[in-house]
Amino acid sequence: MDPVFDLNGLRVIDLTKPLDPKTETRRCWLWRYNTGGPIPDYHTIMDLTSHLGTHCECPYHHDDNWPSVAELPLDTFMGRGLYVVLDLPYNHQITGADLEQAIGSKVREGDVIILDSPHKLPPFTPATNGPDDHRLVVGEDSARWFAEKKVKCVGFGDGVSIEDCLENVKPFHDILMAQNIVFLEVLKNLDKLTTDTFFISYSPLPILGLDSCPVRVYAIEGLQEFSK
Repeated sequence: MDPVFDLNGLRVIDLTKPLDPKTETRRCWLWRYNTGGPIPDYHTIMDLTSHLGTHCECPYHHDDNWPSVAELPLDTFMGRGLYVVLDLPYNHQITGADLEQAIGSKVREGDVIILDSPHKLPPFTPATNGPDDHRLVVGEDSARWFAEKKVKCVGFGDGVSIEDCLENVKPFHDILMAQNIVFLEVLKNLDKLTTDTFFISYSPLPILGLDSCPVRVYAIEGLQEFSK
């Protein structure tokens, strides 16, 4: 299926990884059944991990006292997207200074920042943190920069790792999630974007007590209010 299509003159890009229960390594089980009666009435029981495929991580993921998915306002999950490909040496730890140089003049309060680099490797695979994993990494310094800029979400292309080591992963989550800043992971088709600013939506199911949720992420290019 083509991830790009036209919608009344607007360009829509699907940034979501399709899920196939037959091949997923993370929990993704479906049971389809007919409830019975003279008219076929099929339902499906879904047994999924909250961190399946393209997913949005919310503050409850890192602290029992922080909001779960349903406790965040809907506008947490949509807004002006800003895509940045950082041309930095492989395995480089992204600093606030790096981000300031790349997008300091562009970022606005409430933006959704999507980080990427040329050093790509699909996340959460056996190759993660192996000798061929040359992705950029995030940590405390980059988290403090995002927090100061008051963005609403940080997303990741295949060129940036968020799972390299405890010393980087924990402060990055804790600093940002303490401010109700959410994360978007396992984004796909970012190479189909033709602009670095766009409208983006990634709404999870509003389930109380859920820490994260698979989402259908899409970008819309051409909406004037989100294109500058």
